[in-house]
Amino acid sequence: MPQDYDKDAYPEPPRQTPVVDKQTALPNPALILSKLFYYSVDLPVTTFRGIIEGIQGDKKSHYYHQNFRRVSELTECQEGDYICYYEAEMQWRRDYKVDQEIVKVIQERLRACQQREGPSYTQNCSKELQQFNQVSKCFQSRYGDLGAYASSRKCLMKQKERMMAEAQNA
Repeated sequence: MPQDYDKDAYPEPPRQTPVVDKQTALPNPALILSKLFYYSVDLPVTTFRGIIEGIQGDKKSHYYHQNFRRVSELTECQEGDYICYYEAEMQWRRDYKVDQEIVKVIQERLRACQQREGPSYTQNCSKELQQFNQVSKCFQSRYGDLGAYASSRKCLMKQKERMMAEAQNA
């Protein structure tokens, strides 16, 4: 600062940070609980995990992606094989979620193209629009009108009814 500044308008800053006056002599309970959690739970778990990872070496397992083997579908299950029914149902639910995500990704691509192109998106985004129409039509034909309690059995019955209707019309 220059030497000729107005000392009333701009007082000189303090030389040291002032010490906060404590209102009580009791320790902070949040600090005590966080230290207690750290030393009783966090530290032993992290130490144990570090030891295990050191033993495993190069064989690191990744927890972010799980691969499921494909199992037989509901039509291939033997009558009364409840384990097969359950596995087919779980596979159907995974496929349903994957198909939902595919529709979301295609829809996001279409929206991004619409945002980028503006009013002329119908002409410039025709490929994305056609792809979205195809994907949404397939999703609707497979999963549409199943209701809130959708299951692989309901989906199979819907597919059977659709095939019978096509056979009658042909």
